[in-house]
Amino acid sequence: MIEKILLAVSGLGHAEEMLKTLKEMPSIKYAKVTVLHVVTGQSTAAAMTAKWEEGGKILANAIQTLNLDPSQVSSILRQGDPKDVVCQVADEIDADLIIMGSRGLKRLQSILSNSVSQYVFQLSSRPMLLVKDDIYVKRIKRIMVAMDNSDASKNCLKLALFLLRDIQGGQLILANIATDLGGKISEITEVNSGKNPVLAAAAAEAERQGIQYRCYSSSGKPGEEICRLAEELNIDLLLLGSPDRRPSIAKSFVDIDRLIGASLSDYVRVNATCPVLLARTIA
Repeated sequence: MIEKILLAVSGLGHAEEMLKTLKEMPSIKYAKVTVLHVVTGQSTAAAMTAKWEEGGKILANAIQTLNLDPSQVSSILRQGDPKDVVCQVADEIDADLIIMGSRGLKRLQSILSNSVSQYVFQLSSRPMLLVKDDIYVKRIKRIMVAMDNSDASKNCLKLALFLLRDIQGGQLILANIATDLGGKISEITEVNSGKNPVLAAAAAEAERQGIQYRCYSSSGKPGEEICRLAEELNIDLLLLGSPDRRPSIAKSFVDIDRLIGASLSDYVRVNATCPVLLARTIA
């Protein structure tokens, strides 16, 4: 269930547009929305005052753009480090989903430029919908889930089925990639779910809930293949699981391996041509 959404706005990008599109979906229609803007510290009182005024305008413009029922939306203007404040507010309101814009920075760029969205994804266990500045936000009807045997992908399946509920003409795309790290790719093939054990249970659950679905498979480097399938199948929203394998003592620290681009989720976050919803299952 998605009942509380945190929308972090900066005055740039398509995050507000993404939320408006989500709110057209029957399953999200009545979700409460908290719009957050974070003001960073300044060296002088005058500069700080100007930042607060600018932040107030950004919030006001975002709420006007969203045009939501006033009973469904609230706003927060807070000072601090954006990546820390977003995580704090998400915990305070117990958000079911965080929506943020993303510049789609690659690998070390995310560290060197202090990428807020990348750090928030690393430090929060909550599902996070990233909307890159250079993508076109479409009405959501075709949702793709990259399936494997992980609990994280099963969590994504549950989210996808929830989102597709009561959408006329909605379709779930279940994709399974056979890993070939040598980079040899295969054609994208529509498959019978009964012949693919990874997809069979997911397809059965979709059928049980009355959701139309199609199953596809291909082989190659998983990140590249997921992005290729999403583009060629004209996907409106991609759901990808990202298991947290860090020991509990390290939960509060950023996973450097992922930040430098070694992870599947990092590759897809940067290269997908549609909005990406990343969901994590905590061990």
